[in-house]
This record gives sequence, structure tokens and C-alpha cells, in this order.
Amino acid sequence: MLLGVMWAVCTPLSGQMTEEEKRRLFLQVREDIRPVPKASPSATPRPRPKPAATPKPTPRSTPKPRPTATPEPPEPEEPPTPRPTSTPKPAATPKGGDDFISIPDGPVTTEKRGEDETPERQNETPAPTSTPRPTPTPKPAKTSTKPVPEAPIVVEKSGKQEERGYEPPPKQAFGGLFKRWRYLTPGVRKAIDQARVKRGRWKYIIIHNSGTRQGNARVFDVYHRRVRKMQNGLAYHFVIGNGNSSGNGEIEIGSRWTRQINGGHVASDYLNDIAIGICLVGDLNRDKPTAAQLAALEELTTYLRSRVGRVQGKPAIVKGHKEINPRPTDCPGDRFPLSWLRQKFRS
Repeated sequence: MLLGVMWAVCTPLSGQMTEEEKRRLFLQVREDIRPVPKASPSATPRPRPKPAATPKPTPRSTPKPRPTATPEPPEPEEPPTPRPTSTPKPAATPKGGDDFISIPDGPVTTEKRGEDETPERQNETPAPTSTPRPTPTPKPAKTSTKPVPEAPIVVEKSGKQEERGYEPPPKQAFGGLFKRWRYLTPGVRKAIDQARVKRGRWKYIIIHNSGTRQGNARVFDVYHRRVRKMQNGLAYHFVIGNGNSSGNGEIEIGSRWTRQINGGHVASDYLNDIAIGICLVGDLNRDKPTAAQLAALEELTTYLRSRVGRVQGKPAIVKGHKEINPRPTDCPGDRFPLSWLRQKFRS
């Protein structure tokens, strides 16, 4: 049909056609043109380019159509100028399975795309799925082998107290009148008052028995120095006689009180430093203490509690030796009235 049209255009009859008819005929022929691929190897569709090994994702945009070579139609001797209204509109960007044809310079090629494929998807390589990286386990901080300087450590002897000054002697007035002491003589009270007693030093008053039916402070001092090898001699601060080797209910003062040093009457250095020791002469596992001894003990203990002052608002605690000693002992004896002692000095 194309050859027939061309022949009709080129024949002498063309002289009989008007220019308007020639243009219309040419446009009609041009609209009916269907590109036919050549049989030569050059007409074979070009192979699609292989995607790059690691392509970079491109933004989704409408790509320009790939130019394909198509043959130019033969021009007439006088190329007609087509009307704007009859000029065919350029093919829109194909979507889906439409045929895409372009007629630029060069050989004609026809390319068919799949129904679900767009030009953008053809050139797009699917982005690799990003696999979340495992969170690295934090390494433990390196420990420095250099020694860290520590604060100085001060080691103090058990029972050592801060300097708080000295406790003043107790007032002699009692209820507006001077208390009358039977066993606590003025000489004994004066010796007790003259000692330089530190505030808060003495927290306990502990009662003992000598374990012998007779004795006094001087005899016990010699025994403790020579036999017990005590450098400071008499282990107690006070001794109360039973009438054998000393007066019944007589109060004797040892050098440990006048010098205000620790005692040696319990098996604990800490307790020896904060506890006053009072010894009753006698074997109180066999004999009861005399009434004079108990009366003297009550006066002496009462006065000492007033003399040493209070510790944290409380007076010194009065205990029997076996009630506080860390080692088992029967002192101050099975026949000593501990219940009487607790009743007299509850607080």
C-alpha cells in the first residue's frame, strides 16, 4: 500500500492534485506507517544492559524514553507543512503493557515491556535488604594495676576516748543536808575526789570476790605482782574487807584508781579500760558476804556512779563479774546476792 501511495504521489496525476490534497494524503500515509524490522543483523533488538554489580539506588522518577533508531519517511519533492490540529500527539510515557514507539533518526526498533514492568523498574535493581548489625558487647573497663592511695588508717587501743575534760567531784549536799556516810569515810571520799577522772571514761562497775577467807589490798597487791606478774600490782581499784586482815566493811583504795589507769580484773583489755573493779574479801562460794560489806559496797558504788558522771545520759552500769566476763567464771561467788545488786542499781 505504501508503494501504491508513493506511486500515486509521484505520477503525473500529482499535477492534478492540489497542495491541500497532497498534504492530507501524506499525513494519512504517515499515520498508517508501521515500522517493520529489517532482516539484517543490525535490526536485531539490542540486548538489555546487565545491572551493575552494586548499583546505587536511584530516586523514583519518570525516565526519559530510550531513543531507538527509525528510518525517516521519504520526503516528497515539496515537503508539506502539516496542520497543527492534525499533527499526531507524541506518545505518552507508557505504563503497564502499552507498546512504546519512537521515530528518531536511525533504524526502527520496537520494544515490548511486560505488564507489570515500568521503565523505572527495568533499570532499577532491588536494594539489598539491610540486615541489622549485632550490637557489640561492651568490653569491661580495664582495671588499673596501680595501687590507689587510701586514707590513712588510725589504729587506737580499745576503749580509748576522746579528750572531754575532767569530771568534777560530786556535791556533798543531799536533800539540803549533808549525807552521812558510815563506811565511806572523809579520807576515802577525799582520795576518790582527788583523782583526775576523765569524762565518759568509766562505763561499768564490776563486783568480785577474792576467793580467800582473809586478805587486804596490800596482800593482794604483792600476790598480783609476784605470782600473777602484773606490772601495776593490785588488779582492783577498790577492796572491801570482811574483818580478817582488815576491818569489816573497810574500804581500801588501790593505786589503779588514784593513777586512773586500767584494771586487770576481767579477761578483756577493752573492759579493763572502761570498768572499775571492786573486790569483796572472802570465798563467797562458801560464805555469804557480811552485812557490813554489802552496806559499804552500796555506799561506795553509789558515790562512784556520781563521781564518774553519766555516759550518754546514763550512769555507770553495775554488774557481777560472771555477768560480763567473756570467759566462764563463778565470781563473785554463788552466795553473793546478785538479785540484791540488780535491785539496788537498776538504772
